[in-house]
Amino acid sequence: MFTRDIGIDLGTANTLVSVKGKGIIMREPSVVAYDVRNDAVRAVGTEAKEMIGRTPGSIVAVRPLKNGVIADFDVTAAMLKRFIKQALKGSLFSRVRVVICIPAGVTEVESRAVYDAVKLAGATEVDLIEEPMAAAVGAGLPVSEPTGSMVVDIGGGTSEVAVISLGDIVTAQSVRVAGDDFDEAIIAYIRKKHNLVIGERTAEQIKIDLGSALPYENESSVEIRGRNVVDGLPKNVVISSAEVREAINDTVTQIIDAIRLTLEKTPPELSADIIDRGITLTGGGALLRGFAQRIADEIGLPVTVASNPLDCVVLGTLKRLDDDQGFSNYVFRRGKRYR
Repeated sequence: MFTRDIGIDLGTANTLVSVKGKGIIMREPSVVAYDVRNDAVRAVGTEAKEMIGRTPGSIVAVRPLKNGVIADFDVTAAMLKRFIKQALKGSLFSRVRVVICIPAGVTEVESRAVYDAVKLAGATEVDLIEEPMAAAVGAGLPVSEPTGSMVVDIGGGTSEVAVISLGDIVTAQSVRVAGDDFDEAIIAYIRKKHNLVIGERTAEQIKIDLGSALPYENESSVEIRGRNVVDGLPKNVVISSAEVREAINDTVTQIIDAIRLTLEKTPPELSADIIDRGITLTGGGALLRGFAQRIADEIGLPVTVASNPLDCVVLGTLKRLDDDQGFSNYVFRRGKRYR
């Protein structure tokens, strides 16, 4: 009676937290600002993200996860501790059980690092779920049935492609190419073509405003500001949708190649199911204009975007919390389960 169950989608770009009986209660950027003089955490989430590129020398704003795995253990643990504390705010619960997601392609060391970080943050019990499985459950796919379901979860640091049947992952491909790579490609393109240096936040906004995988109606352009590479002075340039599409094209192609590779490894019977059911896209990358159509054109299969692509993974953890028996039957055969 003194236990609270929490589900966490620990993403490279954003962390979502759900609580059993309450649903999703938190959506925060996976960013931590800390004072280098005493290692004290100054801010986490949205407040910390606003500090990126604007902090004095004594304060550093960092993203502690890279490509879906922990790059800075202590900072990740501090961030999770803050998030868990916020989830427990105003309650008398003394025990915390956490279900948290990991990419399908992580190593034993990387998955153990996630487990240790959550334990250090105050969890008394930890379950690890592979992200594509959680995404498929959150998207409402019939993962427990004897039929093939294919999910493509495009997050901030990794893109997870998996074929699922009878409650288990049959074949999967995890590539460390995703939304952050779109941003980096935009930064590199603008620097090379316009001699302009821009920051991560500007690149992300350009991706949201202009990014696309295919040409679309009423394409536009925006004026952006940055630092001139030549003389170091502030400079404005105008960039178009076509330029952004050109900048991110290689990254889009790499994700499509991962889908193609997964299909090549899929058993024939399940391939037939996927022809009928199609591919389901989840994650923030699924919101890129024309991405679903681009995949459909190149792969030759129907592609749909989940109704809540940003929430699918954390909704999968919520399903695990709400229906222990039904979910545990098909989550932990491939993955590790720690107690």
